Amino acid sequence: MTSKANYTKIIKAEAKRLGFLSCGISKAAFLEEEAPRLESWLTKNMHGEMAYMENHFDKRLDPTILVPDSKSVISLLLNYFPEKKQREDSYKISKYAYGTDYHFVIKDKLKSLFHFIHEEIGDVSGRVFVDSAPVLDKAWAAKSGLGWIGKHSNLITKDTGSFYFIAELIIDLELESDFATTDHCGTCTACIDACPTQAIVDPYVVDGSKCISYFTIELKNEIPTNINGQFDDWMFGCDICQDVCPWNRFSKSHKEPLFNANPLLLSHSKKDWEELTEEVFQNIFKKSPIKRTKYLGLIRNIDFLKNSNKEG
Repeated sequence: MTSKANYTKIIKAEAKRLGFLSCGISKAAFLEEEAPRLESWLTKNMHGEMAYMENHFDKRLDPTILVPDSKSVISLLLNYFPEKKQREDSYKISKYAYGTDYHFVIKDKLKSLFHFIHEEIGDVSGRVFVDSAPVLDKAWAAKSGLGWIGKHSNLITKDTGSFYFIAELIIDLELESDFATTDHCGTCTACIDACPTQAIVDPYVVDGSKCISYFTIELKNEIPTNINGQFDDWMFGCDICQDVCPWNRFSKSHKEPLFNANPLLLSHSKKDWEELTEEVFQNIFKKSPIKRTKYLGLIRNIDFLKNSNKEG
C-alpha cells in the first residue's frame, strides 16, 4: 500500500473512531461547477441580509486560496438526529439546536483528528472548519462522495438521510480522493411542496431570504407581517423540508451526549415558551446555538407566532 493510500486509510479510521458518521476526501482545487451557481444566487439577492455571503468569493470556491499550499479537503459528517423530540403542542426548534452548540463539539473532534495526523504522519499544515468560514461545505461533501445535494439544497445520504453537520479539515497532505455519488431525488418534490414560504424556488435552488430559518435566525429586524401564518410554529430554524424527505425515514439517533436536549426544551408547551424569562432562557440554552438569537430575538419569534395564530 502506498503512503498516500495508507494515510487515507488511517485518517478515515480515526474519523470513525472519533464518532464521525463518514469521511470523504477531495483534491483541493477550484470548484468550477459551483462558481456560476454561487454568482447567480448572490446576484438574485437570495442571501437577503446575510451580507457575509458576499465576502471572500474567491476563497469560497478555491481552498488553495483559503489555505495556501493545501492539497486535500477532508469532509466529515456528524449525526445530530435526536432520539427524543419536543412535545406536539410546542413552538418548534430545529433539531440541530437541541443540544450543545455544534461548533464547539465538532471543533474539538476536528482538533483531535488533526492531532492524530501530526502524531501518525508528521508535520502536516492546515486548518479546521465548522460552518464559520467561507467554505462550501455541501459542495465538498458531495464531491467527496458523502451524499448528493437534494432539491432542498441539503446533503442527503441513502443510509442516514440528511440530519447531520458537515465539517472540513483542509491540509497540505496529498490523499486519495473519493468519487461523487449519483442523485437519488428522482421525480420527488416533497420538500418543494411542503415549504410554507415557497423558499425552494426551483429544484436545488433555495431563496435564503424566504426561508423560515432565515427569518427566525439571520434576520435582525422585525419579521414581515405579510408572511403571517406561514411559519408552522417554528420559533428557531425549520426542519420541514428534511422532515418530509423520504430518505429521512432511515435517520438513526445520534450517540453524542452533548447533543442531548435540556429536558425543559422537550417538555415546554407553547404557554411555557410565551412566559419564557431571561433566566430560564439562560438555563435551557446555556451552551446552545440558540444563544445566537439572544433572549430578545427568541421572544420576537415567539411573539410573531403568537400573534399569527391569533389572526389565523
